[in-house]
Amino acid sequence: MTGLLVAGIGFRRGTDADEIAALIERALAALGADRSSLTAVATAADRAAEPAIRAATARFGLSPQPVAAAALQARDAEIVTRSARIEQLRGVGSLAEATALAGAGPQSRLALPRITSAGATCALAVRCDTTRDT
Repeated sequence: MTGLLVAGIGFRRGTDADEIAALIERALAALGADRSSLTAVATAADRAAEPAIRAATARFGLSPQPVAAAALQARDAEIVTRSARIEQLRGVGSLAEATALAGAGPQSRLALPRITSAGATCALAVRCDTTRDT
């Protein structure tokens, strides 16, 4: 499963890099996946330059992948968990799930629904390459 997973991250301002990185690690462990499985960390485009997400993704040798609002909303029907607050703010039920799916591409599917920490959420999507046998 090397390089097939995309982590989608939502986070509150003030959440530190340690918390975000630990949540990504927890998500990978929940799937029994290791760090080499992680190909990208996606977040809302307006948050991708935040120092905490940049520092957290750097621990995995990655940079945050920004996802535009329209791309998030295009994947909303596939989201399995819903937050009324995020739905009102972002127009999607789960920022973590929407960014994971959008970041992983059009044929992706959710591998791990949203998990939470005090200030962040994380979901994992798997890239599905229809041109290759799995």
